[in-house]
Amino acid sequence: MKVVALVPIKLNSQRVPQKNIRELGGRPLLWHVCNTLENAAGIDRVCVYCSSDEVVKYLPDGVSFVKRPKWLDEDEVKGAQIYQEFMSQVDADVYVLAHTTSPFLSKESVERGVAAIRSGEYDSAFTAQRIQTFCWYKGEPINYELTDVPRTQDMEPVWVETSGFYMFRRELFVNEGRRIGHRPLIVEVSPIEAVDIDEPQDFELAKAVAAARAEGSVAYE
Repeated sequence: MKVVALVPIKLNSQRVPQKNIRELGGRPLLWHVCNTLENAAGIDRVCVYCSSDEVVKYLPDGVSFVKRPKWLDEDEVKGAQIYQEFMSQVDADVYVLAHTTSPFLSKESVERGVAAIRSGEYDSAFTAQRIQTFCWYKGEPINYELTDVPRTQDMEPVWVETSGFYMFRRELFVNEGRRIGHRPLIVEVSPIEAVDIDEPQDFELAKAVAAARAEGSVAYE
């Protein structure tokens, strides 16, 4: 079973200019998740999928550069189009889609997902954060009754997908266009691992976390 990690990257981003190459903890942002994937057991190859050769100088040793068509950088392009094009260029049995915006993703979480799919028990895996508090959607509570308010520790948790990773078998995406299958493993991640950099303030939070980790005052938990 060949497992390939895909890290799609655009060097120019709108909300946080040059986000992927901005420094975080002494390294460019994109370096962190690539390094985690490269050191995770069970992954045969890590590929950065980018239209610009300039990205190569920012990559950790061992990570491959796969050049993607420039049209995939357009704002209206959907993720599924990127995955489909990559899969036409790089063959694998299992793909690990990961994002640079989750720099604190742990090697242990990645390895747990890969092992689950390799075992044959699961057809996919994804990272999610457990939310065990009072949640609403479209004006209504979704995990408790207003007439019977439970203790939070007794509530049914709500799972929120994070940008850490999505792992899926090739045939799942080819046949059904899905990155989460019928037998997925939810890999629970900590609030630190769940940090996702989309806005400028997110980057400031990530810098604070990186600094605290460097000082030894915070770990992944």
